[in-house]
Amino acid sequence: MAMKIRLSRGGSKKRPHYAIVAADSRMPRDGRFLEKLGTYNPLLPKGDERRVQMNVERVQFWLSKGAQPTDRIQRFLENAGLAEKKERSNPKKGTPGKAAQDRAAAKAEKAAAGAEAE
Repeated sequence: MAMKIRLSRGGSKKRPHYAIVAADSRMPRDGRFLEKLGTYNPLLPKGDERRVQMNVERVQFWLSKGAQPTDRIQRFLENAGLAEKKERSNPKKGTPGKAAQDRAAAKAEKAAAGAEAE
């Protein structure tokens, strides 16, 4: 059974509140889980200690059993000092999308055609 430590969404529209859960990876996001390990409230300021609350012993137990944390949970674990920081690199993040590249190419062609006409 492939285990994940992930977020399960709760709360109303535009007022999210998440539970940190240990769940089978085949279950839906807000579906069945095995154990609730903590909470995450993104509406609280980043410095607030109530923003992320985890039961550290249970998280370590599930990690020892082979559960894989999601990216967001991995960041929470890094901030809590339970996991080593990973080097993240996303070189494509700053590049424009396909439509923006097409517009830039069309604009460059138009400028080149205007320069040749003069």
